[in-house]
Order: sequence, then structure tokens, then C-alpha cells
Amino acid sequence: MYDLAILGGGPAGYVAAGRAGAAGLKVVLFEQAELGGVCLNEGCIPTKTLLYSAKLYDYAKHADKYGVQVEGASIDFGAIFKRKEKVVKKLVGGVKVQMRGAGVEVVKAAAVIKGKDAEGFTVEADGQAFQAAKLLICTGSEAVVPPIPGLREGLGTTVVTNREILSLTRQPERLVVIGGGVIGMEFASFFNSIGTQVTVVEMLPKILGPMDAEISAMLQAQYAKKGVEFHLSCKVTAVEGNEVVYETPEGEVCRAAGDLILVSVGRRARIQGLGLENIGLEMALNPAGRPVGVKVDEHMCTNVPGVYAAGDVTGFSLLAHTASREAEVAVNHILGKPDTMRYDAIPGVVYTNPEVAGVGATEGAAVLKLPMAFSGRFVAENERGEGVCKVVVDADGKVKGVHMLGNPSSELIHGACIAIEQGMTIEQLKEVVFPHPTVSEIFKETVFSAAEAPSE
Repeated sequence: MYDLAILGGGPAGYVAAGRAGAAGLKVVLFEQAELGGVCLNEGCIPTKTLLYSAKLYDYAKHADKYGVQVEGASIDFGAIFKRKEKVVKKLVGGVKVQMRGAGVEVVKAAAVIKGKDAEGFTVEADGQAFQAAKLLICTGSEAVVPPIPGLREGLGTTVVTNREILSLTRQPERLVVIGGGVIGMEFASFFNSIGTQVTVVEMLPKILGPMDAEISAMLQAQYAKKGVEFHLSCKVTAVEGNEVVYETPEGEVCRAAGDLILVSVGRRARIQGLGLENIGLEMALNPAGRPVGVKVDEHMCTNVPGVYAAGDVTGFSLLAHTASREAEVAVNHILGKPDTMRYDAIPGVVYTNPEVAGVGATEGAAVLKLPMAFSGRFVAENERGEGVCKVVVDADGKVKGVHMLGNPSSELIHGACIAIEQGMTIEQLKEVVFPHPTVSEIFKETVFSAAEAPSE
């Protein structure tokens, strides 16, 4: 009999297993693929490894701007992807070591919930039955492949998702990306940097979905200068061979051809085939009444006592760092420690070059804004870079949102998260000592800025 059975070994599952095991609980973790889930094996880590190689190539190509001459810089596509595999393998190994250290039993098999009795829950995996007092469902998400004529037929050949594109053996000359969200733009960035002609077709009037509109527009403008072709407010109606057929807002039917077509229009929770119906688990529904994930409360509890859910399977905030925090909240509730899940300070990052990072509200009583060039370190290290920092403030002067464009935004945004979590005002931020010279100083410079822009 286990204290806790966890379905899924991604950022929610393995973090929960590690925390629970370290606290003395007897834990079994089921993962049918590799530990680390989509993030470590098919998403966050492999894509960032590729993007770093592309960034180095960008620097090499433009090194003369910094007084450095680099002759004959070139891309070795195979070597880049080989290094990606090495990085993933190393980190997956690290997760395995963590699980052993926490005393977690890992079962590499698909798991199905069979039912519940007075003693707890029964989970079946690899022909064996496992009993546990409590369950945590962390089965993650999968790429959405919409019912566009010709799209599914080309899947695995001309058409790829984020999974298949990470297994390429040669560089495509032309890439069409269906979807201008975070994943689509990161792959557009990578392939644009290494010399592939990239076209992005997006149904919305802007890229990067709900992220700050001004910053999204600035990033789009920079990539348009680099040669990426954007078609916004366009509906894809078919895929015919290597061509994406789309309709413009004016009703014109156009085509975009590519050696490869990446479909990147979102992800959906993995809730099928888990036996959730065997214990009467309630689903969260979209406005159309369709299930989008497992319904949970602020403690990550489901409607079934003793059953928790965390990560993408809830269908709410599909980010690895959200998943890890949700897992911690669930384990803390199991252990009787006071904790609740809060979503006001969940950061979002786009690892393009330049990077985009944002957290919290995009509108407020005031929006303080300053170019990144007000940071001396930014100017010193970004010869060709343009950027901006925006701080959203409410009527009481509290920081409610921060949004940035420019390198290295991904390494700065946590400071804004802390400010929002702690309810800090801009007056309090002015008293914080920032190291000089760092790009992080732009945060403080912005709150000192007298320039106010109207809310967007």
C-alpha cells in the first residue's frame, strides 16, 4: 500500500514525487515514456538548447559589431541536434537520480485508475495492481492537431508538431508555421537564425496570444526585418501537399509553401484512457461545455476526496513552472501544510532573440515605460538590440504587471514575480538596491521614470 500514487512523470509529477518522498511518504510514480515529461523531452529543454545554438550563431555572424572578427561561421545542423539529445539525456538522468534519492518507486508503464474502495485507490500498470491512499494526476498535455483538411494526412511527413520537428535530420529550406504563439515563434526564431525561410500564418491579429500587445508588435517587427513573413488574421482552410492554404481578412485565398509545415496552435490536457470515469472525476468545461481538463480547487483537490491534479492536465496554465508549483501545493495539502495556488504572478517567457518576458496584468491605473537602452549593461551587450520595460501599477501604486522585450528578460522576470507576490509598491521598489551594472536595473529605472503611458 502506497501513501501516494502519481500518474505522469513531468514537471508536476516528478516534483511532487520528490517533495512527497523527501517528506517520508511512500510514493509510486507512473510514466510510460521518459521522466521529465514533455518539457524535458519534447519541449522546454530541447527547444532552448537549439535556440542557444542559434543565438551563438547570431552573435558570430554579427561579431564585428563588437570589434570581433569571425570568419566563416556556419551551422552544423546535425551537431546542433546531437547536442540537444546529449543535454536531454543528462537531465533525464538527473531526474532519475532525484527519484532514487527520495525513495520513489518509478514504474515505466501507462497507468489506468481502476476504482476506489474503503482503503484507497487501485491503479493498474504493466499488468500489476497498485493500491494507494491518495492519487495525484499529472498526465500533462499534447499538441492540438485541428481538423483542417489535409493536415492529419500529412502528419509525420510534411506536417510536424513540436515532437516530430525535434527529430529532424536535415535543415528545411522553407518552413511554414501554423500558429504564432510562443512555441511557433520560438521555432520560427531558431530556423530563421540558421537560414531557413520562415512564414508564420496566425489566425489572431497579433502574435504571442495574450502577451502584451505592444511588445508582441515590437518582436514581430524585429523578426520581419530578419526576413520572417507574417500573415495575421488569416484562417488556414487546408493543407495540400507542401502548401498551406489560408484565407485573408479580405477573403482572398492564398498559399504558403514549405519543405516542412509546423502545426503549433495550442495544447490540450491528456485526460483520455486514464480511467478517470471509474472514480467519477469532474472535468472543467469550456464555454461550449466541452471538457478541457480536470477540475481542481485552490489546493489542487478534485471533487473526489484523496484525488489531486496538477500541471497541464488541469487545462488552465500550461507552463512547466506552473505545474511544479501546483504539485508543491498538492503535496503540502496532503501533508497538512497550509498552502494555496495563486496565479497572479505566473511569468511567461518567449526565448526568441531578443527574449520576451511578462508577468501579471497588462493594463492598470498607470503603465510606466522605459527603453532598455536606459540600462548601461544592456547597451554594452546588445549592439543591435532594441527593447522596452513596462511596469503596470494599480491605483494604490502596487506593481501588478511587468513586461519586457530584450535580452536577458528571462533571467530578470522573477524579480517582478516577487514584487507582485509581496504586494510591493513602486515606492518600495525604489528603495531596493540593484547591482550595477546589470540589465535588471531597468526595473528600478522604470519605476523612477516620470513618463506615463496610457493603459493599453
